[in-house]
Amino acid sequence: MHGEYKVPGGKLVVVDLEVVDNTIVDFRLAGDFFLEPDSALGDINAAVNGLAADSDALSIAAAVRAALPAQATLLGFSPESVAVAIRRSLAQASGWRDYEWQLIHTKAVAPVMQMALDEVLAIEVGEGRRSPTLRIWEWTEPAVVIGSFQSLKNEVDPVQAERHGFSVVRRISGGGAMFMEAGSVITYSIYAPTDLVQGMTFADSYAFLDEWVLTALKSLGIDAYYQPLNDITSPKGKIGGAAQKRLGSGAVLHHVTMSYDMDGEKMVQVLRIGREKLSDKGITSAAKRVDPLRSQTGLSRDAIIDRMKATFTGLYGAVSGEITEAEYARATELVETKFGTEEWIGRVP
Repeated sequence: MHGEYKVPGGKLVVVDLEVVDNTIVDFRLAGDFFLEPDSALGDINAAVNGLAADSDALSIAAAVRAALPAQATLLGFSPESVAVAIRRSLAQASGWRDYEWQLIHTKAVAPVMQMALDEVLAIEVGEGRRSPTLRIWEWTEPAVVIGSFQSLKNEVDPVQAERHGFSVVRRISGGGAMFMEAGSVITYSIYAPTDLVQGMTFADSYAFLDEWVLTALKSLGIDAYYQPLNDITSPKGKIGGAAQKRLGSGAVLHHVTMSYDMDGEKMVQVLRIGREKLSDKGITSAAKRVDPLRSQTGLSRDAIIDRMKATFTGLYGAVSGEITEAEYARATELVETKFGTEEWIGRVP
């Protein structure tokens, strides 16, 4: 069995192993990481050999850590990343390049249609009718997108939302509210088989699925990194946040919104951002939490998106695609029966 795991912001960890009578044997670790002393590689191999094949990632990482010499130095990887690679090997997880990716960047649609398209396209990928897809969104009007489990009245000031022309929609993934205006955000969704994230915790999969965009941002001179659980940030401030949903059809939906040119004062009027949340972030003003991509790069939104597209295509070989008429039709139906209804939007009052 063979498994690979690219550590977000780090190095590639590669493992090969066999399983005999539910026991890991012939384990070999490799990769482009740095490890001192050299003999520690043998210590890691010895620690894994003999472990039960159904050991969880925490147990594997603990065994690796316990076997390391006191002064061992690991650069670009960790015992936890070795455990992830092992679990991915045992689960026979796939890699990015195992798929023929489509990249969709099509017409702007209404916010409620965006919610429906996310569900439709994820289901299509999970059921094998669509190849794995990266979709970049465009907006026709401003909106607040709240997480599946958020309270509507706790998150949005309805008077201010109406005053500024914001509709409110609810997505199928968890997480926090997103403040959306056409031209001021960059939003994308990844629709992939769950095999791509097999062997990973939710926390690991967030960073794994966004590693490509960190590469794109760094190529633009932004010192971007992932801040668990789901924030893309930099020393100058937060750039964006991610949310994720695993569907029973066998797909993972992962979407991210990054700020390009945010109106912070308007945001704090429309969103009810509580004092407890602000205190937890160690700040006094929500408007100061985010440092938009425009101020960090001086580039147009289109230029940043073009770099993102080029990076994803270069890494994973994506080809240009389209949303089909049948998919639009299914999404329209979901707008009418689910996403556009008061029952869904107010499911948590």
